[in-house]
Amino acid sequence: MRRILIIDDHDAIRENISEILTLAGYHVLAAGDGKKGVEIALREKPDLIICDIMMPDLDGYGVLHLLKKNTATEYIPFIFLTAKTERIDFRKGMEMGADDYITKPFDDIELLNAIEVRLKKYDILHTRYSADEKGANDLMKDLRESGLVKMELDSYETEELPRKQTLYSTGKRPKFLYYLKKGKIKASRIHEDGKEYITNLYAAGDFIGYLPLLENKTYEDTAEVLEQAELVLIPKDEFLSVLYKDMNIASRFINLIAQNVQEKEERLLSLAYGSLRKRIAKALADIHSKFNKTNGQGEALDISREDIAHYVGTATESLIRTLSDFKSEKLIEIRDGKIRITDLEKLKNLLY
Repeated sequence: MRRILIIDDHDAIRENISEILTLAGYHVLAAGDGKKGVEIALREKPDLIICDIMMPDLDGYGVLHLLKKNTATEYIPFIFLTAKTERIDFRKGMEMGADDYITKPFDDIELLNAIEVRLKKYDILHTRYSADEKGANDLMKDLRESGLVKMELDSYETEELPRKQTLYSTGKRPKFLYYLKKGKIKASRIHEDGKEYITNLYAAGDFIGYLPLLENKTYEDTAEVLEQAELVLIPKDEFLSVLYKDMNIASRFINLIAQNVQEKEERLLSLAYGSLRKRIAKALADIHSKFNKTNGQGEALDISREDIAHYVGTATESLIRTLSDFKSEKLIEIRDGKIRITDLEKLKNLLY
C-alpha cells in the first residue's frame, strides 16, 4: 500500500484529505505543522508528500528545502497546497523542486489525479531500464503511454520506405526523431578498410536517432531498411521541447543515452578481444532479443548472413563456418536457409 504524508496546520483540511486518500486505498500519515512533518518524512520515508505552504514556525518552503537537502528524502514526490491568493508564489516552490501544486479549494478527483500522476512519474523515473538503446526506448514508451510526455504519434507525418532504402546517412544533420511503426532497420558504419560494421538494429516500436538530436551533431552512421518500413517523423524541435519541459525526465533520458554510448564502446572492445565463437553467439542472442517478439527459441532470425557478419565484425565465410559448428553442437538449426536458435541459454554462456 502506497503511503502518503499530509502536512497542514488546518485540522479540517488535513482530516478531509486523509479521509479521501484512505477511501482511495492509500495509507495516510499526517502532521499538523512543518517541523512534525519533516520528522515523520525522515522516519517513515513516505511515497509522496502533500504540504501546505502557509504554516507557522516552518512553512512549506522550509519543509521542501530540508527534505531536498537530505539524500533519504530528496526524491520523494512533493505536492504543494496553495490558497488562490498564494498562487502567484507557486513558481518559487516549483523552482525549489516541488513536483506539482493544488489550489485550494480543490475537488476529490483533482487531488487523486495529481497524486496518481506523480506516483506514476516516480515509478517510471526509478525503474531500472537496461543501459542501452532498448532501455531508452522503453523509457520513452512508458512516458508516452503514461501521459507524462505528450507525443501523439498519429498527429505526425508518416513515411514508407522499401527494403534497401536509406533512412539517413553519415554526416547528415538530423531533422527528425523517427518512430518505427513496422519493419526492420539497421544502422552501420564503414571502417577505414572498407568493411561495414552494424552499430544498431531496430524493430517495430523503436525510436531511432536520439543521440545526434540530443548532442546536436551530424549522424555518425547510416540507417538502411532491412524489411519494408513505416516510420513516424517527429520534428526535432518538437521532440526537444517535449523532453526539456521536465528536467527530471530529460536527465533520466540523457543518462540512459550516455550508458548506451558506453555499451557500444564495450561492444567494440569485445569485437577486438573476444573469441569469434563467443562474438557470434552473442550476436545471435542480441538479434534474437531484438527481432523476435514472442521470445520463442524456435522462431527464425530474419536477417541475412552478410548482415550478421557485419554485426559481429567478421568475414561472412568465418561466420558460416562457426554457424556450422553451432549446428553440429545443437545450439541452432538451419531450415530453409534461416537460422533458428534451439538452446539460447547455452549460446549466451559459451565458455570459449
